[in-house]
Amino acid sequence: MDKKWLPLTVVLGAATVAVVTASVWPDDAGKPPLPQSLCHGALSRETAELIDDGKGGEVSTEEADSKGATTDYAVFRTCSVLRAHADDDAPRGVYQLIVADTRAVPGGKKDSVPLGPGFTGWALPDQAKVTLPAGCAARMGSTAPYITASLKVPSQDEERLAERGEERPVEADTALRNNATVMREVATRLAERYDCAR
Repeated sequence: MDKKWLPLTVVLGAATVAVVTASVWPDDAGKPPLPQSLCHGALSRETAELIDDGKGGEVSTEEADSKGATTDYAVFRTCSVLRAHADDDAPRGVYQLIVADTRAVPGGKKDSVPLGPGFTGWALPDQAKVTLPAGCAARMGSTAPYITASLKVPSQDEERLAERGEERPVEADTALRNNATVMREVATRLAERYDCAR
């Protein structure tokens, strides 16, 4: 190729790429970016999406922060994790996370498994609980000695499923692993946020 035409060829090639890119780029300009931190900062979007009821759908949350049931408790934060229905985008509840102060470390449940080294808590396919490190309660504005996070996953509740004659939407072992992963992240992220990590 004649060298005098080379710059023009490069410019035209770049312009062609720009036009093609513009034509295939998704038109999301009007949509706000999805939040990457959910449930009062306790979960990343990636981890929040682990727990599913087998129907998929975009994840969103409804979060509330209020005083506890009595004046002794200062922390009571709830987070309902929702997923959109494929046909109408109406959200449905998938699981709930509650972070609250408490006077005692909760004991384990029958058949539950521990969350692993460095975590005080347990998990089942339909529920889980973790206690945050010592010092988190004071950092979060509570006079109680402990802060716990509780997880409830109704779609994995065996009694509820039996009453409805339904099968588990996700294998019990998978649900158990996902619940444990979620609770470990909750404890880690909240401890980091309030600077009370072990």
